[in-house]
Amino acid sequence: MPKTKDRTPKGEGRSTAFQLRIHPELHDQLREVTEDENITLSCWLKDLARRELRRCGIEPKG
Repeated sequence: MPKTKDRTPKGEGRSTAFQLRIHPELHDQLREVTEDENITLSCWLKDLARRELRRCGIEPKG
């Protein structure tokens, strides 16, 4: 079964690439969680960022 991807409507053009360096062991832990939830790591991180913005009282754009 394919992993769930972010289906948020895109604006014009491509999204900006965001590079993130993390410790390999942390990456392994994140990969385990996302595989268990059948979601891409990228989608999981975007969802986390959106939830944190809402927690701070900011409505996410995009």
